[in-house]
Amino acid sequence: MERSRPPYEPLSEALDMQGLPQSAVIPVESPPQPPPRDHLVWSICTMLYANICCLGFMALVYSVKSRDRKLLGDYSGAMSYGSTSKQLNITALVLSILLVALAIVIVIFVASDIIASIKSFVDEQEHHTFYGPT
Repeated sequence: MERSRPPYEPLSEALDMQGLPQSAVIPVESPPQPPPRDHLVWSICTMLYANICCLGFMALVYSVKSRDRKLLGDYSGAMSYGSTSKQLNITALVLSILLVALAIVIVIFVASDIIASIKSFVDEQEHHTFYGPT
């Protein structure tokens, strides 16, 4: 196998580094990060429609704190408060869905019991003749 020559020429030993051109450093800025989310609208909706154990109100408080931190430039604090607000909103939503599902199941069971008792009452009335005043 024959060794191929590198695509550059090696520097001579006698050449000093000061004879070479100076290198330039160009700072490259990364694209700006999007601001952290504060979930304010979601918190307002949770507070108005699904305020189980005041979780919607607490989510609104943390959303406002997150927005304040974001306006002050404290993005880590805003992310922390926004994350807490999101978790409270999710918890309130899940509890609200479970509560509505439980209410629907209870209404179905109560309605079926009422219908069954009415049917048994009607059946009982059909089998017993009424001997009233004549």
